[in-house]
Amino acid sequence: MNQPAENQPKVTLAQSSPTVGTFRERDGALEWSGRQETVRVEPWGPDAVRVRARLGGPILEGLPGALLDEPPATESTVKIGDAEGQLTVGALTVHVDAEGQLRFLRTADSAELLAEARAHFWWPGSRLYTAVGNGHHRLEQRFAAYDDEKLYGLGQHQHGKLDQKGLVLDLIQRNAEVGIPVLASSRGYTLLWNNPAIGRVELARNGTRWVADSARQIDYWITAGTPADGQRRYSGVTGRTPMLPEWAAGFWQCKLRYRTQDELLSVAREYKRRGLPISAIVCDFFHWTHLGEWKFDPAEWPDPAAMVRELEELGIKLVVSVWPSVSPLSENHPVMEQRGYFIGTQYGPMAHADWPDKGVASTVQVAFYDATNPEAREFMWSKVRDNYLAPYGITAFWLDACEPELKPGFQENLRYWAGPGLEVGNMYPAENSRTFHEGLTAAGEEVITLNRSAWAGSQRYGAALWSGDIGTDFPTLREQIAAGLNTAMSGIPWWNTDIGGFHGGDPDDPAYREVMVRWFQFGTLSPLMRLHGFRDPGMPLGPEMTGGPNEVWSYGEEAGAIMEKYLRLRERLKPYVLKVMREAHEEGLTPMRPLFLEFPDDQATWTVDDAYLFGADLLVAPVLTAGATARTTYLPAGATWTDAWTGETYEGGRTVTVDAPLDRIPLFLRDGARLPVVE
Repeated sequence: MNQPAENQPKVTLAQSSPTVGTFRERDGALEWSGRQETVRVEPWGPDAVRVRARLGGPILEGLPGALLDEPPATESTVKIGDAEGQLTVGALTVHVDAEGQLRFLRTADSAELLAEARAHFWWPGSRLYTAVGNGHHRLEQRFAAYDDEKLYGLGQHQHGKLDQKGLVLDLIQRNAEVGIPVLASSRGYTLLWNNPAIGRVELARNGTRWVADSARQIDYWITAGTPADGQRRYSGVTGRTPMLPEWAAGFWQCKLRYRTQDELLSVAREYKRRGLPISAIVCDFFHWTHLGEWKFDPAEWPDPAAMVRELEELGIKLVVSVWPSVSPLSENHPVMEQRGYFIGTQYGPMAHADWPDKGVASTVQVAFYDATNPEAREFMWSKVRDNYLAPYGITAFWLDACEPELKPGFQENLRYWAGPGLEVGNMYPAENSRTFHEGLTAAGEEVITLNRSAWAGSQRYGAALWSGDIGTDFPTLREQIAAGLNTAMSGIPWWNTDIGGFHGGDPDDPAYREVMVRWFQFGTLSPLMRLHGFRDPGMPLGPEMTGGPNEVWSYGEEAGAIMEKYLRLRERLKPYVLKVMREAHEEGLTPMRPLFLEFPDDQATWTVDDAYLFGADLLVAPVLTAGATARTTYLPAGATWTDAWTGETYEGGRTVTVDAPLDRIPLFLRDGARLPVVE
């Protein structure tokens, strides 16, 4: 049926020679079409546009992605010439030529920020569609490379590099490797590959290429401005993080694992007996009856109500581990299978991993609830609500193994409610955190969840990310600086590591005690401060497992005293931490910041990968090598810096070396900022 004339979209056409595609203006968007391809460029927030391209039909609406449904209102202009089109949105101008090639320019001076690049003068072009069946294509989007460009973001990786230029990275979710397809460039743009498909990004010297293994159309968003501008704009179109609950800004105590209610309470009581600050304690996995029943095992946790009540009297929040996997022994498995609440498969049964469970001597084949299915989310939350929130008032959850942890990880075989695994697989961790955000928000509760994986937009669901199951040595600690900063540049404000690392670490080993002290100092100046790990001596994976002791007094008198000092420092800094968290909530600026975020005009800051800013006022230079008693670091130009421990002042734009005995992490205050570092 034809629409009434008054409802028809405004269409302006421009055609020239047979080699020129067709340009149209549709309600403020610029469209080019030619050779059976349609490209739409439309305003999507201040200084930003969204680009979508599809072969064989009109642009599809409603496909899975990270962008909010409606962009912020913004003014724009479209100009269509004889063989070109142009759309301007504030600081960004997009030029489309006769062949449908896009160039992104800074409006003020027409400087090129980014341009599509052809792979070959004939074929393929900058956009390549290779059919894989059923209307899906292997998609390639190519851009030009620039010799002087530096690139940041792309989630959390353990390669230890801050600048991503020259790397090839899989766009996929794995333990400790988190794919978030956001890039911030030193050339003055930030780009979101708005596509949850499995794929990769290649940041080569001869070109940049984004690849989706199977999807229906190209979709990306780009904004012009400094990296700080980019964070504000990006969070404006993908959603800002909630305000961090006040308790979460303190110290979280955790280990793998407290096996019983008595064991967990004894640790909480000991912290209070020693007068040590503590805000939260974590009840880890295997506390359940069966995996996927999402409730306490009464044999080990006989009175959760009394436990929570005592913890509340001590001023400690209980955080409970909730996994997305469901054992066939779970009482929920039959109904979830019958209702279609599990991730399905194209071939074979819907079990996706082998895992230990209680009551059996061997592993069982577990399934994963489908977090992309609204009904499955509602069902899963109903069990969490009825077994944790309603009876005990538990509102903080640790969402472990939420990649999800498939074994083997064949996304090609998965079928989600939202689409085939190859097309939507990367969005699972965000949708899993959405389950808890929707449930807690409906219950009128504050929201924070601790997640092992994330995707673009996870921040709007109150998802905190941690760096997964990593090593326990100085090189691994060093890698976490780049991991945390690139996570920040990917729009995730709430981030932390297992202080001390995860895999091993002997509390009685002097060498490891040094690692722990230095890591504890770094953790104190991280967005979230959480002690965790599978300490020696460990036990085989299973319901009876636990690791060695992992409390601050577990590491001997000298190390313990230093760690206590930093617990108190974190407590003194909590007002500042919450101030910085409010900036994340209101502006989208993350707490942990690369130096260039605050000082983009100082070219030296773009290569500093071993120090960072915590908020705007505190520069942190962690000690990252064994036996070090001094630390050399760069102080950005454009500010005066004061050693927070000694009071000595330095003009920025220089490298300084300061003392760093075992009990001191170098800290510098910006332009006379007054923070309570020294008691």
